Amino acid sequence: MEYTDFIAVIDLGTSHIVGMVGTKNQENVLSILAYDTEKSEACVRRGCVYNGEETANKVIRLVKKLENKLGGAKIAKLYIGVGGQSIRTLDHMVSKTLGEEGEVTRELLRQLEEECRNYKPAGLDILDIADPVYVLDGKEELNPLSLSCSRIEAHYKLIVGKPAIKTSLMTNLAERTRIPVAGLLLSPLALSDMFMSSFDKRASVLIDFGAGVTSVTIFKEGHLLSMTVIPLGSCLITRDLMTAFNVSENEAERLKRTYGSALPLDFAKEGEKVDVHKVDDYHIQEVPLYDINEVVEARSREILENVYARLEEAGIARDSSFSVTITGAGSLLNHLQEAISQRFKMAVHYPSVRDDIMDSAAKMIANNQELATAVALLLKGKENCAYVRKPEPRPEPKPEPKPREVDVPVTETRESGQETEGKNNGLPDEPENTGNGRHPEGGKKRAKWWEKLGDTINGKLDSSDLFSGE
Repeated sequence: MEYTDFIAVIDLGTSHIVGMVGTKNQENVLSILAYDTEKSEACVRRGCVYNGEETANKVIRLVKKLENKLGGAKIAKLYIGVGGQSIRTLDHMVSKTLGEEGEVTRELLRQLEEECRNYKPAGLDILDIADPVYVLDGKEELNPLSLSCSRIEAHYKLIVGKPAIKTSLMTNLAERTRIPVAGLLLSPLALSDMFMSSFDKRASVLIDFGAGVTSVTIFKEGHLLSMTVIPLGSCLITRDLMTAFNVSENEAERLKRTYGSALPLDFAKEGEKVDVHKVDDYHIQEVPLYDINEVVEARSREILENVYARLEEAGIARDSSFSVTITGAGSLLNHLQEAISQRFKMAVHYPSVRDDIMDSAAKMIANNQELATAVALLLKGKENCAYVRKPEPRPEPKPEPKPREVDVPVTETRESGQETEGKNNGLPDEPENTGNGRHPEGGKKRAKWWEKLGDTINGKLDSSDLFSGE
């Protein structure tokens, strides 16, 4: 089966690049058709492209893997997830004075949005604009259409980033892969839509603990309050362990996941030791569990303190009415949930995917923390990314040949001078068959000779008395 309607996305993670293809039915429910991964291996750092050529090569390999899983269907364009460092929200307000008893129309709202999009912050690109909050004569209104006021204000949240983000993805990556970019999708916002309903967004915080960055997205009263990307991730814990114990990256990752904890080690376990494989993988050394956890806990505390500072900036620190949702591969660190709850004084939980937006198979994939962002990006995509072959034009039928027209000879009689048709009803005379292959004129002469002979004999017979009966 060849697919002709699907969405294709690329998630540029610091540890892995994920490619995924999915399709939506008439009820907008997502089904995943194929996915695959490639290790980033330093070509992506802190969520941003570091080595453009190598990143393009990995994306090309991913596209080929996906096309093979799609039964030969071709990917014509890609959505790219954006969630790297330097991305943050910026407040911007557009206002207009209407005079006494002015009315808010659709055209007025369109003009306010257009003026906002024309705004160019210094040294930054606008990646997206969140839905605005409208204030009419000092009073906040969710739906201002057709209301009367003398002054209207539209408070926008601009999501901005360095211009290099658009250049590296929309231009450089597209040129190197020769695959057009359908659009840039903000990963933190995509994740929030996948995990949170409009009810959840009344007072909630989403923290995505990635390998290279940690993003903090805050919603209040259904609107985006703040979004920040912190250039600190769980890969820093891995590197700290590599340096402290002279081990390989894989061994450090194993120690972090198996023995590391975001909380100080329990007193009862301080005397325990674990086997650690050295970097040459031949020597094994016993290392106190306390030493391992001291490294892990110190770095994880640093990351949490940076997250807490973002909550303070948004004015919601220690506000117990807010709940915290944690996701990302880094969120799997032991006792991280308890550490956040103790520091933030908020309810903390792992996410659950909404049942109304994807089928059961896609939901299982979305629960994988390394694949969740790619699934969220699929939900945001709208354009068909499949290459649709144009039907070959049907050849026009050849016109049937017209029957040959036979010229009818016209003769003129000597006696009357009138035009008459030729012999044989206007058809040309057919040559007589002589039976001996000779020219037909010879047959005509012999036929006339026999006719004369027959006439002579008949004449003599008629004049004789042989049959008179006498």
